[in-house]
Amino acid sequence: MDNILTPKEIVAQLDNYIIGQDDAKKAVAIALYNRYRRMQVPKKLQQEITPKNLMMIGPTGVGKTEIARRLAKVVKAPFVKVEATKFTEVGYVGRDVESMVRDLVDVAVTMEEKEKFDEIRPEVRRDVDKKLVKLLVPGIKKERRQENNNMDFMSMLNNLQNSSNLQEAMGGQNNDEDPDSNADVTDEVRDQRLSVKEQLDKGLLEDHEVTIKVEESRKVNPMNDQMAQMGLDMSGMMDSLMPKKMITRTLTVSEARELLIQQESQKRVDHDEIYQSAIERTQNNGIIFIDEFDKIAAGSKKTSGEVSREGVQRDILPIVEGSQINTKYGAVNTDHILFIASGAFAESKPSDLIAELQGRFPIRVELQDLTEADFIQILTKPDNALTKQYVALTRADGIHLTFTKESVEEIAKIAFNLNNTNQNIGARRLATVLEKILADILYEGPDMQMGDITITREYVKEQIGKIADDQDLSRYIL
Repeated sequence: MDNILTPKEIVAQLDNYIIGQDDAKKAVAIALYNRYRRMQVPKKLQQEITPKNLMMIGPTGVGKTEIARRLAKVVKAPFVKVEATKFTEVGYVGRDVESMVRDLVDVAVTMEEKEKFDEIRPEVRRDVDKKLVKLLVPGIKKERRQENNNMDFMSMLNNLQNSSNLQEAMGGQNNDEDPDSNADVTDEVRDQRLSVKEQLDKGLLEDHEVTIKVEESRKVNPMNDQMAQMGLDMSGMMDSLMPKKMITRTLTVSEARELLIQQESQKRVDHDEIYQSAIERTQNNGIIFIDEFDKIAAGSKKTSGEVSREGVQRDILPIVEGSQINTKYGAVNTDHILFIASGAFAESKPSDLIAELQGRFPIRVELQDLTEADFIQILTKPDNALTKQYVALTRADGIHLTFTKESVEEIAKIAFNLNNTNQNIGARRLATVLEKILADILYEGPDMQMGDITITREYVKEQIGKIADDQDLSRYIL
């Protein structure tokens, strides 16, 4: 399998986005590669090898969530992040713990759909472009027949028996209807269409407007989530019973093409196959990141909420141990899903968790506080560094923004000192400081031709120095 990354290659990929925390990156890389190793052993033994779940311990803003999120992107695995505090035992307000598995399957289905859609996209696009040509150069409309309007009740019942589409049976317009179905195509129309097709192929009509009929977007129904907890897909059942409502929209050719490709692809793929593949993908490659894990530990203080927190732990335990969860796509086994727990554990410690749950997270990794030198690297080195983001954002206003080496050092120094004198929020402090420094440029930029702007150490001090030095001000502003 050529697309399998070794632990060293995984860490190298993570290094592009995350500064430091080598121990944590190494641990998650090993845990991930062990999945590949497991698939190489005999089938009988595969079921006995369970994933070594991780617990990442460290203050906020040091990279715990980013490591897990980037890890999933690197290996193209279904990934969800949940907060342990959102789950509560029966009798308290909160989400059902099993919902995190259902959310993970939803992500896997979306991933599988995208891959299938990408496979058939060239073929679907050719057909959609043919339809766009007909819509851009419509045929000469015939007089509408009156038979449909005068359809008697018995005929309608007869059609219903012989048709799987309620809307089609009742004489309604279907999205698959050919634009030429009620029109005459003359030689003149054909010649015009040949010319339009040539322009369309060359990309000359992308901003041209076209009117299309599309299915109305499905509205969110809170009942669907409740029914999904019982493994029922109410929205799918209703879709099969009720006709799809068609609406008319006027869009640019490029927008219309994407919308039509999406809807046409939905009809051509085998959804049962997609759902089955998504379940397998979830079971073998899924990653669930449970944040704020320390908040459900009882801690040393005995409070009225202790029963609730322990109840959440006992609810989570069977899922982490391995159980079967019913989803609207089918039953999902959680035996081989990788769970990554995360928490600061400032007021509690991992040993405050119930013993059974502790045993399900055998790998413990402690993440270190970020230093001033780490902040400098975070501002400049990663592919998504904050300074690079602001340079790209201001370029939209015609501004060429540059940060000097000294200005970056000053920003890192201010953020580090603020974390030491106020609450330590890690790298998130950098975003607060940068936003304050660049506030005037971001505000004035769209209305002024500023050209080249260089952020110097002096400019940083001028914009934020006094606020950073005043503890009372910095506590509220930065």
